[in-house]
Amino acid sequence: MTILATIAVAIAILLALFLIYAASRPNTFAISRSTSIAAPAARIQSMIDDFRQWPRWSPYETKDPDMKRTYSGAASGRGAVYAWEGDKNVGSGRMEILDTSPEKVAIKLDFISPFEAHNVAEFSFAPRGESTTVTWAMHGPVPYIGKIMHLFINMDRMVGDDFEAGLAKLKVACER
Repeated sequence: MTILATIAVAIAILLALFLIYAASRPNTFAISRSTSIAAPAARIQSMIDDFRQWPRWSPYETKDPDMKRTYSGAASGRGAVYAWEGDKNVGSGRMEILDTSPEKVAIKLDFISPFEAHNVAEFSFAPRGESTTVTWAMHGPVPYIGKIMHLFINMDRMVGDDFEAGLAKLKVACER
């Protein structure tokens, strides 16, 4: 076997091992961040239940100043729908509030571009005296191509940083 053939076989073996390793990664992901807000849960929930309030606190609202937004369904709460179409920083997608209660808001989150993904975002509220602990979480499936991407991109840090920024802005908006 020539040196070139040996190198080609070694590269093929390494590639196969990499692809096998990627396939062994988890089939689901979960990301969450929490903060304490000096406000009642109902005030915080109203900022999340009404998609028209999101520009006040969501970190994604400022990533594309020309982003197009559409609202449909219920004005707020269960059945409220928010769709967006933006540049490469925000892509396009749709959110729909699936369930809302004093303890939690659950949102179906469908990304269309730059890649297709179907996740669930949840905001939970835990009153603690004069404050409320708010947790912003997202979970969903990880297809094979996502498993490969997750080997190069730390999704927890990337999305988690956005969640932390959003929770900080939500805290300011609710504590006024």
